[in-house]
Amino acid sequence: MNRILELREKRAKAWEAAKAFLDTKRGADGLVSAEDTATYDKMETDVVALGKEIDRLEKQEALDRELSKPLNTPLTGKPAVPGMETKTGRASDEYKAGMLQALRSNFRQVSNVLQEGVDTDGGYLVPVEYDDRLIQGLKEENIFRKLATRITTSGEHKINIAATTPAAAWIDEGAALTFGDATFAQILLDAHKLHVAVKVTEELLYDNAFNLESHILDQFTKALSNAEEDAFLNGDGQGKPLGIFAATGGGQIGVTTSGASITADEVLNLIYALKRPYRKEAVFITNDQTLAVLRKLKDGNGAYIWQPSYQAGEPDKLAGYSIYTSAFVPTIAPGVPVMAFGDFSYYNIGDRGSRSFAQLKELYAGNGMIGYVAKERVDGKLVLPEAVQILKMKA
Repeated sequence: MNRILELREKRAKAWEAAKAFLDTKRGADGLVSAEDTATYDKMETDVVALGKEIDRLEKQEALDRELSKPLNTPLTGKPAVPGMETKTGRASDEYKAGMLQALRSNFRQVSNVLQEGVDTDGGYLVPVEYDDRLIQGLKEENIFRKLATRITTSGEHKINIAATTPAAAWIDEGAALTFGDATFAQILLDAHKLHVAVKVTEELLYDNAFNLESHILDQFTKALSNAEEDAFLNGDGQGKPLGIFAATGGGQIGVTTSGASITADEVLNLIYALKRPYRKEAVFITNDQTLAVLRKLKDGNGAYIWQPSYQAGEPDKLAGYSIYTSAFVPTIAPGVPVMAFGDFSYYNIGDRGSRSFAQLKELYAGNGMIGYVAKERVDGKLVLPEAVQILKMKA
């Protein structure tokens, strides 16, 4: 090592001397004579040679260190004593340390040694590895809120409906005027309670392997939306909203099919059963099974009345009108409504306040579980039955 340091110092001094020599030998024109150039080249060659010698010595020193390593690892642990084997599971030192860390952090920091329960029930405190995705089936999209009129209420909400409208009449000059009575009806939007609740183990929640809290809130929203749409379509008004397919208070039966299937003429009759002012914003609502039947319908010239959409995000067209599908519309069967056509903005949705989410820690604390509940209060009614026409299958 001392030899390498000496050579490095010698090389540094030789290089400084070579540079100083070159600086002193330059003439007024900045050039160096041939004799001085030869001397400088010799000095530079010596510096390079010293560097090569230093590299050789460093490689030798590294090789000596490698060869001087012991061939075997010495035993430093205590020899095993019969009857004192290494403890595993809950008796191990790792488990004790992991439990102490979990207790100190209110079970927010849980190590892999704390495994307990059944994996499919979310009982493992910390699995060896969890995929951060949660794979599940897709749910239907709530289409009704985008078509209906939403109202936020703080109490019972009354909607006034004109029961009679004034009519013009021809009279002779000087004759007495005729008067009609202006009468009004009212529709009451109340608040029906809808909730969804779930329990999860504390272990699964604290592990949070796939962002469980966000997943629960997302599932609550989907569950509430699906229950809403089912009620907005099929509700009977008893403890839930009144749907458009309700026999009383729903849409008007515009067409009843003549057979067990639907014809193109019956679709056209349904369109024109709706009054012209409502047809400006009218759309169809049906389910996918009925939609498959409608796509095969042809007009008198043999052309399909179905018009697929060529623009992303836009619904397809049936006889020139947009069509939406919902899994909650009844399927084709004798005597049931299978399709609605109308201006669904006349369906009013009354939201009493906003949705609320609550975490119930104390209720299930004795079972080591945490409850979550989501609630909302909502009602819905079709304020003008004539704004929606229903196609009903033959009984």
